[in-house]
Amino acid sequence: MVRISEIKDLSREQKLRIMEFLWEELSRDDSLVESPGWHADRLRETEERFKSGRENAVDWTSAKKQLRSKFE
Repeated sequence: MVRISEIKDLSREQKLRIMEFLWEELSRDDSLVESPGWHADRLRETEERFKSGRENAVDWTSAKKQLRSKFE
């Protein structure tokens, strides 16, 4: 088992590599991932807003910029 103190001492690049590896491992089998009930509700709400014209599609690059600007 890796100690938290060992992870803290890693470079940012090393931490990102480990994080990517862990994400791949955790998401390998979709059947093991259970979305919470509220998630489907929010997706339906968003789809309804989109279909009615109250929600606009945004490309991923623009979406990332918008999200980052909210937290900077």
